[in-house]
Amino acid sequence: MKKQFKLGVIGCSFFSNAVLRGVVLSDLIREKKIIVSDENGEELDKLDYLGVKTTLNHRFVAENSEFLLFAVKPKKFDEVAKELEGVRPEKVISVMDVLTKNHIKNSLGVGLIKVARCVPNLPCEIGSGAIGLDMSDFNKSSDDCDFISSVFNTLGMVVSVEESKLAAVNGVSCGGSACTFMFIDSLIEAGVREGLTKNEAKILAVQTVLGCAEMVQREENSVEELTLLACNKGGASAGTVKALEEKGLRGAVGSAVEVCATRLKGQNN
Repeated sequence: MKKQFKLGVIGCSFFSNAVLRGVVLSDLIREKKIIVSDENGEELDKLDYLGVKTTLNHRFVAENSEFLLFAVKPKKFDEVAKELEGVRPEKVISVMDVLTKNHIKNSLGVGLIKVARCVPNLPCEIGSGAIGLDMSDFNKSSDDCDFISSVFNTLGMVVSVEESKLAAVNGVSCGGSACTFMFIDSLIEAGVREGLTKNEAKILAVQTVLGCAEMVQREENSVEELTLLACNKGGASAGTVKALEEKGLRGAVGSAVEVCATRLKGQNN
C-alpha cells in the first residue's frame, strides 16, 4: 500500500534538520510529502519555516512513511524502537553513527527490512559535507538507491561504501573536520604572531585551505606532487614542510583519525 509520506523523520537533530533543509530547499521532495516527529514540541516548532508536517507521535510517522529516517541519539534508539513495536517499516535510513544495521533491525524486530547507514560530517550544515553512505541492502532497487543518494547529495559529496568502512569514514570526514578547523586556527594564530591582524590572517588561511583543496580535487597532480610544487615555488616553503615532518604532523593526524574511527569500530564488532 502506498504511504502518505515519501520521507518520515524520527528525531530533530543537527543532521536530520540539515537533511530536511537540503531536500526541501532543493525541491527534491515536496513539503507535504515529509513528516517529522520528536518528543520535544519546541524543536518541531523550529521547522515551521520549511512547511513540513510535524507530530509528537513516532508511530504515526513510522506507519505512514515510505522511507523512515532515524536521527535520535543512539542511546535513545532502543527506547524509540519499543514505541514502534508491531510497526513494520520497510525502508530505513540511519544517521545514528554508532548503531549497526543489525542492531537497528534487531531492535525493530524486523529482520527483513532494508537499512541504509549514513555518516555525515559538520559541513553538511552548509551543503558542503563529506558523507559516507552504505546502501547495500537496497542494491536490488536502483530507484531506492537513487533516492537515498539524492537525499544526501543535497548536503555535499557522497561516497558509497560498505558498512565495514563507515568507521574509517568517520575518522577521515568527521575527525578530519576537527583537524582542519584546528589547522586553520593554528595558521591564523601563527599569522598574528608574525604581524598580521586576525582578520588578515583568517582571510589568507581560509583561502589557502580552499585553494589547496580545489587543486587536489582537480586531480591534475598527486598530493605529493603538489607539495613539491609548493616547496619549489619559494625556498621558504621547503622549510615549512621539514618543520611539520619534524614535529610529527602525519603521526598526529593519523592518531586523531584512528581515535575517531575506533569509536565506530568498537560498536561494529
